[in-house]
Amino acid sequence: MLVKLTKDEGITKVTRPIVSEGQIRIFNQSNDPFFPNTSPICKKLSGIVKLQMKTAFRALFLLFTATSLALGQNGPKNSAFTFGEELQFEVTYGWLNLAEAKLQISRRAVNEQMRPHYKIDAYGKTKGAATIFGRVNDNWGTHLDTGTLLPSLSYRHIEEGKYRKNEKTYFDQQNRKAKMEWYDRDNRTLKDSKEYKLPGQVQDLVSGFYYLRSMDLTNLKKGQSILITGFFDKEIYNLKLIYEGTEQIQTSLGLIDTYVFSPLMPQNRLFRGDFPVKVWVTKDQNKIPVKIKANLFIGSLNIDISSAKGLRNK
Repeated sequence: MLVKLTKDEGITKVTRPIVSEGQIRIFNQSNDPFFPNTSPICKKLSGIVKLQMKTAFRALFLLFTATSLALGQNGPKNSAFTFGEELQFEVTYGWLNLAEAKLQISRRAVNEQMRPHYKIDAYGKTKGAATIFGRVNDNWGTHLDTGTLLPSLSYRHIEEGKYRKNEKTYFDQQNRKAKMEWYDRDNRTLKDSKEYKLPGQVQDLVSGFYYLRSMDLTNLKKGQSILITGFFDKEIYNLKLIYEGTEQIQTSLGLIDTYVFSPLMPQNRLFRGDFPVKVWVTKDQNKIPVKIKANLFIGSLNIDISSAKGLRNK
């Protein structure tokens, strides 16, 4: 499959397939105009950098979910995370330090449907010189039931250049329904809503990662391939994940033993190689992600952990 470029009101959109296995999900990524009087070289660099920044944030959350949904086959029993945990990441593209990302669990429970939930937020924003090429400031979040480890609410607040998106999804896991709401660019006025049928219990892009951490990964066999289902952006999607074994890697937290996973990606001009993306998760009781690497058509994108606070298991 090839990346398709389209024009829409003066904005170039990169349309790229995300899901395989008989169903294709499409993300539209908008590249806002960058200083019109700059040289052609600067314009090219701007486009490349902005595409990688958006790819970084979406890859971060999508890959966490792919890993978690694939392995979440049994009933959850969480002993891996708790309130107040905070994970920080650095996002780099070659020599350029693009951005920083954060996964944060609130210090106190919030109530949804008369039950206590973890409020979990994933943040990503550009930093330093990378802001010259366009600012990105994204917040993806979930309210995760502390007992079932299923989401009751998920939300996205997207700021990428001039582009804005504010939406909420309310899950009725028991009755297999999801209601999505879309708000104006200031996130004040409800613009539209729609209800969707679900095939069963599902995770969202943030909750899925935490569901993974409740699972027992010790019995996985190298090369094991699992097809999974989830709900995101109006549709059901399927993802296949391959377990690659264990590896010891050097991180900012020290030398760490990890589980390694590779989601199966459709061929396109964004990624390079048969298995272009790898995810490293600590082989301990916390099961936190410490590294994601994506081999792109031009260069590599890296998401590396920089700090971890409030871990349940010291």
